[in-house]
Amino acid sequence: MGQFDFSSAAALARLKSDSLLASPADKAVSKVASVGSKILELAGFIGAGTLIDLIQELKNLAANKDEGNLIYFGEALVDDIRRLYQSNDETRQQVEDLLKSKEFHQAVANATLHITRTNVEIRLERVAILIANGVKSRDLEPESLDDMMRAAVELTDWDIAVLGKMYASQKHLLLNRNSSSGWSEQIAMTWTNWNRIFDVGEDKHLRVRSALSRLQSAGLITEAQSHFVKDGSLATQAFGLLPEGMKFYERLQKIGDAK
Repeated sequence: MGQFDFSSAAALARLKSDSLLASPADKAVSKVASVGSKILELAGFIGAGTLIDLIQELKNLAANKDEGNLIYFGEALVDDIRRLYQSNDETRQQVEDLLKSKEFHQAVANATLHITRTNVEIRLERVAILIANGVKSRDLEPESLDDMMRAAVELTDWDIAVLGKMYASQKHLLLNRNSSSGWSEQIAMTWTNWNRIFDVGEDKHLRVRSALSRLQSAGLITEAQSHFVKDGSLATQAFGLLPEGMKFYERLQKIGDAK
C-alpha cells in the first residue's frame, strides 16, 4: 500500500486551473472527482474509479448546489481522509473498507444538502471533519451524523468555543456517572464558577447566553437548573453538556487531535 505522494500538489494545482466546458454542476463534480481521485491514485490508496463513481452519483444532487462550496468541501474531505490514512496501518484498512461502503456514500451525499447553506469556509471544513472522524470511529450512523452536520453549518465559532469550555469542565460528569449525587446537582456545583469556565466577566453574560441558546437548540446541551432572577444572571441558570454535545465536539477535532 503506497504512501501519499505530496508531489501530487503540482497535479492538484493543474486540475484546479483546468477550464472545463460544462455546466456549473458538471464542472464542480468533475473538479472534485479529478482532484480527489488524482491524489488517491498517486498514493496507491484506492482505485481512482471508486471516488469518481461516488462523485458522479452526486451529480443530480449537486445540480443546484453552489460550485465553490462543493469544491471546497470535496478538497477538505480528501485532505482529512488522506491525514486519516497516514495515521496507522489498522486505520488504513478501516478507511479502505468504509470508503467503499454504502454508509460513506450516503454520508457524503447528505453533506451536499448542508454545505449549500453556508459560504463560511470553516463551517464547510467542519462537515468534512465530521465525516472523516466518523470513518475513523467506524460510526456513520445517518441520523446522528445528519444532526451533527446541521449543527456544524449553523453554529458560530463562538458557539463552538463555548461548547469546548463546557466539554473541558463537564465531560468527566458524563464519563463517570456513578456519583452519589445527581447529574443536575453536579452540574449546578460546576456551574457556580461559570465566569471562570468561560473566562468572561458578568458584562459578557449575554454573549455566553446567546451561544448557550443556540447550543441548546442544536440538542448539544440542556438546562439543568433554573431560578428566575431579574438580571438573568447565568450564575443561577446552569447548563449541562449532553452526550450528543460531547460526541459532536470530539468529532470536530482534527485528525490526530481527536479525543
